[in-house]
Amino acid sequence: MLNGCASVIIPPHELAAFLENRQSNPHGWLGMHPAKIGGKSGVVARAFVRGAVKCEVVELDAAGAPRHGMTQLSSMGFYEIFFAGRAEVFRYQLRYETSWGDIHQVYNAYSFLPTLGEQDLYLFNEGNEHRIYEKLGSHVRQLGEVPGVAFAVWAPTASRVSVVGNFNAWDARFHPMRPLGASGVWELFVPGLTEGELYKFAIWDQHGHMRLKTDPYGTYFEAPPNNAAIVCRTSRYQWNDAAWITQREEQAGKIDRPMSVYEVQLGSWRRKLEDGDRPLTYRELAPALADYVVDLGFTHIEIMPVAEHPYTGSWGYQVTGYFAPTHRHGSPEDFQFFVDHMHQRGIGVILDWVPAHFPRDSFALAQFDGTHLYEHEDPRLGAHMDWGTLIFNYGRNEVRCFLVASALSWLERFHIDGLRVDAVASMLYLDYSRKAGEWIPNRYGGRENLEAITFLKQVNDLVHHYYPGALMIAEESTAFPMVSRPTKDGGLGFDYKWNMGLMHDTLEFFQKDAIHRKWMHDKLTFGMVYQYSENFISVYSHDEVVHLKSSMLGKMGAGPASEKAANLRALYGFVWLYPGKKLLFMGGEFGQWREWNHDASLDWHLLEHPEHRGVQSLVRDLNRLYVSDAVLSARDFDPSSFRWVNASDRDHSTLSFLRQDQSGGTAYLVVCNFTPVTRTGFCVGVPLRGHWREVLNTNASIYGGEGFGNYGGQTTGESTADGFAQSLVLTLPGLSTLVLKWDGVVAPPVVRVAQIKAAKKIPATKRARK
Repeated sequence: MLNGCASVIIPPHELAAFLENRQSNPHGWLGMHPAKIGGKSGVVARAFVRGAVKCEVVELDAAGAPRHGMTQLSSMGFYEIFFAGRAEVFRYQLRYETSWGDIHQVYNAYSFLPTLGEQDLYLFNEGNEHRIYEKLGSHVRQLGEVPGVAFAVWAPTASRVSVVGNFNAWDARFHPMRPLGASGVWELFVPGLTEGELYKFAIWDQHGHMRLKTDPYGTYFEAPPNNAAIVCRTSRYQWNDAAWITQREEQAGKIDRPMSVYEVQLGSWRRKLEDGDRPLTYRELAPALADYVVDLGFTHIEIMPVAEHPYTGSWGYQVTGYFAPTHRHGSPEDFQFFVDHMHQRGIGVILDWVPAHFPRDSFALAQFDGTHLYEHEDPRLGAHMDWGTLIFNYGRNEVRCFLVASALSWLERFHIDGLRVDAVASMLYLDYSRKAGEWIPNRYGGRENLEAITFLKQVNDLVHHYYPGALMIAEESTAFPMVSRPTKDGGLGFDYKWNMGLMHDTLEFFQKDAIHRKWMHDKLTFGMVYQYSENFISVYSHDEVVHLKSSMLGKMGAGPASEKAANLRALYGFVWLYPGKKLLFMGGEFGQWREWNHDASLDWHLLEHPEHRGVQSLVRDLNRLYVSDAVLSARDFDPSSFRWVNASDRDHSTLSFLRQDQSGGTAYLVVCNFTPVTRTGFCVGVPLRGHWREVLNTNASIYGGEGFGNYGGQTTGESTADGFAQSLVLTLPGLSTLVLKWDGVVAPPVVRVAQIKAAKKIPATKRARK
């Protein structure tokens, strides 16, 4: 007898299972349970406490909170006690003394009911628990009056699972988790824990091999090489962007909105050189980046992946923490501050999201419970040849639920305005980057990945349902049909698609010396064949300025630096006036010479030079022009807003086109000259009589150009040209894009004569021969 209670012995094989890490049903033995011992009914209480040399049960509801000493069954810290004659279990705490002299009084982790209900588990297994991130992972909770942390993880074929961390010295014997029926979910509420605890899951497969895994649903992680998850709450931040969210919701479904995107890699945009050349924190980045983006007139930023990743050199595209902003710039709350600040400055935030693949790192998703849980078992379905990574099994309900929840969590927890989905083409095709025999056809014998297509449609529809006005953007490099069309019409449901074709064609054209460009003229005009098949964003992304591809400025055809800068300005002028939303990777806006390096800051010192300041000034003015008139920004997807004036002058590498509103009362003429020869007396037809004001000239001296132009504009003459009854006679500087807007004012003829005479004063070396 001990304190009036009989001491009993747990069956030896069950005790051994605990002590040897073989127990898969801890709640069946630990905690307090009705029992019958030696013919006597009562309740038995058991505890397994690391380092305990003495343990007592404290009766909380009895007068004086009596303490009952427990019998030590193992020096490892296993205790039990039998209360004979007690009809029901009662509220209690464990009071224990450790071998290092500490005394603790805590609730027993094995005295609580599951924190997930049957409905949660049913919807998860069905693939329809859209906010499963609120149930799985780690969550600071209070069960009744008891604070603690609830842990849950999906590991359906595991033989047993424990949660380990600083709180149990990473010893998997002391916090084994319970399986919740046939759901495959393991769960445990650990009282007394709070934010900041580091943890992982110890998972044993069916062969008895243990894997130490980080939490797939973790919201915060420590740095490599340990990569432990950190208990963290993301609901505490006080947002100040209600006006922005309301405005975003009001724009739901309005894809024809102004959108000029600055693509950023947070670790290398600007660094703290005086502090060991470290990356800026989220809180340091917010005001600096917002000031810059607002000044240059961009409407959005797109952030290369910030989801947690172990290898910086992957640029964030090999994700191991699908719900966690990377620790490299601060905490999740710091990232919330970053997004909130952007919204308060009127800047939308788009995030790169990577559901196409995941790395093989042993601590993460690969063979999570000893089986190919998140990935396909067959490498012909489950392995990427190009990147050495694994492919999600989109046909598995719980995997699809995981990915959908990841997408929704970024919009819910961090108020992200849109997701740019990486490598969509690799998801759509079973034979992506594979040779014959290296892939398995779908059930119809085709090459389309039907499960991935279903998943993409689902996630797009759910994002639009839960977060009106949020954008879904596809980086998709093939001609797969209807990527940016609603699912109800048979499309994939994205709002926009990156225009990879225009990017590759224009860069191929501009990389050639001007003398060879006439044989590549179609590279500039072919894009209009498919322009209105999708809702396109014209992009010049990070992928084009790495791996020896050269920078945007470096790509420009042969010639001195000034000529390369003129080429780049002409290209930007052409693209900003061409239909489609805009995206430019950082550094391209001021003509960085070096390729992008993820471990170094952009070369901001280049802005001391006129050519680079000029490119930056041009981008600023192009953005302001673009957003200032709905003709240029709100009719990108209306074919009637665009008309070629002359697209066939390949011998001189000139192009001209119109951007007009529906009534024809507002019109912009864009004229491009992609050779270094300045052309005077250049005749171009226009649909409206009167004065056409020169609103932008990429050759202007403020942009680093030579300053040749049309002295503010030109008035139409009666000569027919390009199918129109009137025309303009222009000075067309070499390597330039001109933008003229019809303002309806007829200037006196003397002005036109003076302009023509002034144009003739241009040196002969700058003019085309007549």
